[in-house]
Amino acid sequence: MRVSVIGGSSVSPETASVAEAVGERLAERDHTVVCGGLGGVMAAVCRGAANAGGETIGILPTARRADANPHVTVPIATGLGHARNALVVLNGDAAIAIDGSHGTLSEIGLALAHGRAVAGLDTHEVAGVEDVDTPTEAVEYVESAAGPN
Repeated sequence: MRVSVIGGSSVSPETASVAEAVGERLAERDHTVVCGGLGGVMAAVCRGAANAGGETIGILPTARRADANPHVTVPIATGLGHARNALVVLNGDAAIAIDGSHGTLSEIGLALAHGRAVAGLDTHEVAGVEDVDTPTEAVEYVESAAGPN
């Protein structure tokens, strides 16, 4: 399954650690990480997935694949800026939101509008987002809620 991981582009070391653990759990369970491909939560989740041997897809807001963080295995340049947020969530079967600000909130809304299950770790309180406490709970929730793909 592909899981979109969305979150802040500038995060604390604690939040980065949580995102890295999410990436590790996803890779250990043979899921592919889809994200925005840049820094913060995106870099941390990709680092975790890469360290566990997983695949990561970075859907970049810029027109340059070279802008991807070093842990993205498949960079996709779009040149779309924030409009690429729709592509991030549409390319996942479910989403995990970690921290974040306006961009993350827009991705949560898009994911829910398109029927994606969303787990939230210390993120916006939005109806339809399953609030979870740990990376493992986040992965288990999206696995059960997204069903077989």
